[in-house]
Amino acid sequence: MTASDKKYYAVIPAAGVGARVGADKPKQYIRIQGKTILEHTLAALLSAEVFSEIIIAVSEQDNNWQQIALLQHPLIRIVQGGKERSDSVLAALTTLQVNPDDWILVHDVARPCLTAVSIHKLIASLKDDEVGGILAMPLSDTVKQVSPPQMIRRTLDRNLLWAAQTPQMFPYHLLRQGLQQGLQQGLAITDEASAIELLGLQPKVVEGLASNIKITRPEDIALAAYYLESNLANNPAGNLANNLTSNLTNNSEEK
Repeated sequence: MTASDKKYYAVIPAAGVGARVGADKPKQYIRIQGKTILEHTLAALLSAEVFSEIIIAVSEQDNNWQQIALLQHPLIRIVQGGKERSDSVLAALTTLQVNPDDWILVHDVARPCLTAVSIHKLIASLKDDEVGGILAMPLSDTVKQVSPPQMIRRTLDRNLLWAAQTPQMFPYHLLRQGLQQGLQQGLAITDEASAIELLGLQPKVVEGLASNIKITRPEDIALAAYYLESNLANNPAGNLANNLTSNLTNNSEEK
């Protein structure tokens, strides 16, 4: 299969509760500029216009997603996730009918400021690669290794350190194998790249944007709002969440 024959699928693990944000609901349902974080994230993925399907893995107890009109989009499908991120990603993969070499892009639900430009850059950088890789940012701060009780052990060489982002892009067969092997062995899988590393492979890093933040704490919400507004100002056609939601709602009412 040539690079041009391969298809692209997005997977969003969204079965967590996001306790550190301090909300009374999973953080993907927090609203920013009138839309949920989940809607902004989906709009970013849809705006790239490269995905054959977008799979969202949600908790069995989560019914909030049923109120979001955007999830009626024909390219979006909901599946039941698992206890850990790796369980949710693997659950999504098992529902896909794809070729082994098709590409899977896993994206954090709480990174709503992703841009289509970053998605296209990631794909262009990795589409001919055998292993795949991730968006990441080189660290600019001095990094300390610390041991209890909050004592600095040493200063790490920041020139060798990158902060991982998403999407993380890997061939279907490698990602599924890495996740299955890691889970069977009870190993820690903190992201998809770590699952690939367990296979003895070395994913690449593709430099992303500082704006591609992950909403983890309450103060991140205001920063995300700023970046979303900036993205919209730079790309007026990028208000996809509003447009798609309006269209889907109108179509539903007409039926």
